[in-house]
Amino acid sequence: MNPAGDLTNKQCKPCEGRTPSLSPTEVDSLMQQLEGWQRLDHLINKTYHFKNYYQTMAFVNAVAWLSHSEDHHPDLTVTYNRCQVEYTTHAINGLSENDFICAAKVDALLKI
Repeated sequence: MNPAGDLTNKQCKPCEGRTPSLSPTEVDSLMQQLEGWQRLDHLINKTYHFKNYYQTMAFVNAVAWLSHSEDHHPDLTVTYNRCQVEYTTHAINGLSENDFICAAKVDALLKI
């Protein structure tokens, strides 16, 4: 069983200001379910590399569709053949399970 599969089967839940951010132990556990993602303080990110601009933009559009369907939106940095995806939960100024759910689903886009 793929550990990230558990995350890809979940749906994001709305976070409110009173929702606590994940503890360091919870973050560490969820990070183990992702491949190639890095944690930087209160966010996680990963850079994806592509052969050309067309493939990069196709990926960006797929991430946009996914983000809309989950109502959880990353910051994207896009260049000719690269896209950096960065997740944090702004409403709680930290990491939530939503960040990890979406990160796993973004990874899954490239396995289709």
